[in-house]
Amino acid sequence: MNLKAAFPQQRLRRLRRTPALRRLVRQTALEPGHLVAPLFVIEEGRRREVASMPGVFRLPVSEAAQEARALSRLGVGGVLLFGIPKRKDERGSRASAADGVVQKTVRAVKKAAPKLAVITDVCLCEYTTHGHCGILRRSQESGGRSREVVDNDASLPALGRIAVSQARAGADVVAPSAMMDGQVEAIRRALDDAGFRDTAILSYSAKFASALYGPFRDAAESSPRFGDRRGYQMDPANSEEALREVALDIREGADLVMVKPALGYLDVLARVKETFHWPTAVYQVSGEYALIKAAAARGWVDERRAVLEAAVSMRRAGADLIITYYAKQLAQWLLKTKEE
Repeated sequence: MNLKAAFPQQRLRRLRRTPALRRLVRQTALEPGHLVAPLFVIEEGRRREVASMPGVFRLPVSEAAQEARALSRLGVGGVLLFGIPKRKDERGSRASAADGVVQKTVRAVKKAAPKLAVITDVCLCEYTTHGHCGILRRSQESGGRSREVVDNDASLPALGRIAVSQARAGADVVAPSAMMDGQVEAIRRALDDAGFRDTAILSYSAKFASALYGPFRDAAESSPRFGDRRGYQMDPANSEEALREVALDIREGADLVMVKPALGYLDVLARVKETFHWPTAVYQVSGEYALIKAAAARGWVDERRAVLEAAVSMRRAGADLIITYYAKQLAQWLLKTKEE
């Protein structure tokens, strides 16, 4: 960059003096349509607030549809549905049931808010008694011992069945989050074979084994019964591996890719966008939401400014869409700012 003019001719503060001037030269846009709101849905009962996520609720199907309608009126781009079934089993069979909680919610949301993009989580952790993201098998260890492990290849058909059942209910996008190798190809093949060639796949391509998922596991009742998920989620130290994951998912048929979590991984997000120029999502996860909420409750940060700043940083790093528990509040703030 060759800048001949120097101080005092060049004064960058000239364009920062007023809100109008700042808006004129703003380089990153943030609109309600860039936002996706995660919703936790229960089969029956009353709405229940998630203790570790103030302002976030487990909603019965009818209330989830009402919330989707409210989000649509604010211009929010979509919802991401997570189901909490009444009954769980070892293989997560309710995840692909035609009358499952997510399938019922998809139908209700499409009726209540037809303009909203409906995205569905494709995973087993919320539906299994063990809380892992795939089917288990017993692995023989040295010394004659054995232990339960997630069977990657045996999990793929189950993920395909879940995706097809959700597409059949009306989902616009299915979002595999299990981090099983080959999951995108298996789901794409299952959708195509069932006649759902137009159903898009948003893959959790670079999903890191983060310490910030705890509140989500409270909300979705999906904590592992044993061990952890570091055997299939990514090491937070690795960014080259994230690019390999994204490349594989695109090759297998992913229409959109995701980086998760958000703020600690903006470098990864930027590399993904710059490398692939592919539609890219970022997920501001439950722990990130809870940290801001907790600090704001103590008066340590201005909640509105902190949330807006974080969201703009995600857009600046390359996110085409932002999945955030702040989606509704953010949309309200953005619309209010426009009015001002």
